[in-house]
Amino acid sequence: MTVESTAARKPRRSSGASGAAAKRAGAKKPQAPDEPQLVQLLTPEGERVEHPDYSIDLSADELRGLYRDMVLTRRFDAEATSLQRQGELGLWASLLGQEAAQIGSGRALRDDDYVFPTYREHGVAWCRGVDPTNLLGMFRGVNHGGWDPSTNNFHLYTIVIGSQTLHATGYAMGVAKDGADSAVIAYFGDGASSQGDVAESFTFSAVYNAPVVFFCQNNQWAISEPTEKQMRVPLYQRAQGFGFPGVRVDGNDVLACLAVTKSALERARNGEGPTLVEAFTYRMGAHTTSDDPTKYRDDEERAAWEAKDPILRVRTYLEKQGLADAAFFEELEAESETLGKRVREAVRSMPDPDTMAIFENVYADGHALVDEERAQFAAYQASFAEEGK
Repeated sequence: MTVESTAARKPRRSSGASGAAAKRAGAKKPQAPDEPQLVQLLTPEGERVEHPDYSIDLSADELRGLYRDMVLTRRFDAEATSLQRQGELGLWASLLGQEAAQIGSGRALRDDDYVFPTYREHGVAWCRGVDPTNLLGMFRGVNHGGWDPSTNNFHLYTIVIGSQTLHATGYAMGVAKDGADSAVIAYFGDGASSQGDVAESFTFSAVYNAPVVFFCQNNQWAISEPTEKQMRVPLYQRAQGFGFPGVRVDGNDVLACLAVTKSALERARNGEGPTLVEAFTYRMGAHTTSDDPTKYRDDEERAAWEAKDPILRVRTYLEKQGLADAAFFEELEAESETLGKRVREAVRSMPDPDTMAIFENVYADGHALVDEERAQFAAYQASFAEEGK
């Protein structure tokens, strides 16, 4: 598997009020606080380490399972990217580099927990049992979401940035009123943390002690905007101002993401309210397939993060500890190829939607204007057939 100058202007002289303004403008920016220590259980070199507040004890089968999840998720993601490049998908948002954050947190969930994703949580969808091919219909333009949210407790992908945190908070408040002991998790990125919807969600969840975990995948870039242009303090510290705890975890460490998320979910189920988890990770590829990251970030930055690859560190650990042999990796490679083929075939065989279905169920009893629009659109569609004769 592969891991996937402007010219300076002379300053103008100024005096009086304008001079004071110039001095203020030229004042040094406040120093950012020291970076916090990440919660980490598996180093980039594949070494297990202990943490005083978080621990995880997994069997060899469970460790191999996490590795399998990440490998297959990456393969599916790579296949979807290729399909978009071939014109089979209109767009794709890759998760390359974020597999540990998603698989670790996804495997921490119970079946009765509920997930509110963005549009990049392919690994979480995998953990919830959503067929990978169902994720592709929306990006191919043949449906608005290809799965029933109630079947897997996994909501439809949300394109509007940050809005799903409000949905998650409201759902969690309902869970609390129902007296259930399940929890809710909302996924979003560092860019979405600047949205007002997220701040409102933090306020409501804290005030109503909602059983929700806010899981932020801080992949360093909100499209082309780096995190230092978005915030002056580490992201997880924002939770303090709203009255609930935040924690920063190594987002490339699947074991740490599993342990921290499981702890936050248990806290929610026990009636202790929300938690903000900041998974400190990196977006290895483009924001979406319409983006070119070479325009705004250096190759050296990506190279540094490739050395922290979430899949490689688990493989290194498995090999060092003798927990997986060559046969396991060969079988997984074959399974990966089978998945890729299935995804390709499924996408290319997706039927086009009924173009007239958009007019159905607009009104319960029909409407004259809708009937007129339907007739106009039908005539427009028919004109193409006539031109082809």
